[in-house]
Amino acid sequence: MAPLRRKSAFNAVELLNQRSRGIRDAGTLHRLCLKILRNIILHENRSFIKVWSKTSKSAIMYESGRVYCENYQNCYSCVHDQPQSLYKFPKRSKQQKIEDALLCQSPLDKTLSSPSEHKPCLLALTADNWLCRISAETGKELQRVYLSPKYKFRYLAWNVLQETFYVKSVQNKETPLARQAGISQNAVMHLAIFHVFPLQIVGILEINKKGFGSGVTDVVLSQGVLAVSYSNKSVKLYSLEHIVQSYLTEELTLGQQSPLLGHKTVGDAPFGIPANIRVTDPPPLLFEAFSHNGIQIGGYPWHYIYTPPHKKHRGTHHIASLKDSTLATNGVQNMNCCSLETDVIFFHPADSGRVIHVGPTTINVLKIISELNSPLPSEVAEDFSLSTHRSNPSPRVTVTSSGRAVRSRFHQLDDDPMQETFRLLEYEDELDLLAIGVTNGEDEEGRALIQLHDNQTGRLRRKIDLVEPWDETYPHELFFDKDTIVHIEQKSSNFCCHVYKLRTIRK
Repeated sequence: MAPLRRKSAFNAVELLNQRSRGIRDAGTLHRLCLKILRNIILHENRSFIKVWSKTSKSAIMYESGRVYCENYQNCYSCVHDQPQSLYKFPKRSKQQKIEDALLCQSPLDKTLSSPSEHKPCLLALTADNWLCRISAETGKELQRVYLSPKYKFRYLAWNVLQETFYVKSVQNKETPLARQAGISQNAVMHLAIFHVFPLQIVGILEINKKGFGSGVTDVVLSQGVLAVSYSNKSVKLYSLEHIVQSYLTEELTLGQQSPLLGHKTVGDAPFGIPANIRVTDPPPLLFEAFSHNGIQIGGYPWHYIYTPPHKKHRGTHHIASLKDSTLATNGVQNMNCCSLETDVIFFHPADSGRVIHVGPTTINVLKIISELNSPLPSEVAEDFSLSTHRSNPSPRVTVTSSGRAVRSRFHQLDDDPMQETFRLLEYEDELDLLAIGVTNGEDEEGRALIQLHDNQTGRLRRKIDLVEPWDETYPHELFFDKDTIVHIEQKSSNFCCHVYKLRTIRK
């Protein structure tokens, strides 16, 4: 019988030595490198130091080590010790302004026709309906496609990450004159669906009343599922694959002629791309639910989170099985918050099947316990919980110097700026750490810090002070990307970006 192998622990020097000698495979090496980085970040002689700030009159975006300012006109790389300018576009007109964008990372397992397609690119949607493929490293335009002279497109989003995406148009609303004349528009909005690597059109899907009924307020495409929201708080799910197979009138290819355009070239101005997916009757319904603020699907087995559209259920979150809509045991989550900002709940970004519920004073990480083929409902149980440290609340009854008792009409808010409050939560998947933005209210101008917690246990590993003051009256965003922390805030009519990098503390 072979002797038991001892599970040994290696320090950073031993791991780096093994990496240089090629002892371990690529996947194991990557995990070990991230383990080294995590240990460095959590070491007491390391900290995050503010190295850069930028102000913009328009929204600032961050993704994959890049900061985009002035409607994607300026791009800065955060890979170096300090952010450096990658490129800057010439000033554009309002018609050429970039409305929305997606960052594409090329696949490693495919051989593509053009060398430029193997490098990251930015898919940018302009105000005049052009979809542009731009090099993420140089800003050079690689390809452009004209979408349509008829429909106004404004939003970009992934269907399947780094595989297919869609461009959504604004909603066609009936004018009062058309309503008085009894003229009803069948088409509500349009989705232009594309493959990436290489960029290729699947089709333009018309969301119309014939196929999806009246009262459509929004449409979202995710993981091949078309989710349609209605004014009566209903959400209906349909299969995109079935819709394409059943209602596609003609396959289109960018750069080639199409009979739907009178044999004009697909994607060229001024013709654009024709609507080639027209739903003429209601497609098969996969699922329907009624919710006050939409639904979220996740977990294993599949569950969904919703809030019933009744007044008595406001502020609650229900977790139910997607298979038969059976409410889970302990499936109604309610923090009973008395705050200006509502609590938020979502499935864990790590696809672990857990649920994160964030309130101003409490963060609950929940797990869904379910047995396959069991007649019993699944159960929602607490995995771990985090709480803020607060001083005793002010008494509701105070006595004046004259002896008169004065009763306060309101309780202290849970997100009172003078008390320690959870503001934001970000998950760093490669380091398996939760980064939580916390304000403490000790100073008059407001201060904040980032708490790093172990994702598996919730254990607090370290705290990082933010230099800039935190104003609770404006929105904030937080990004934790390995050795970089990015804080984006809005100040009145301006936007500010603050970048922190990992540094060694000299004692």
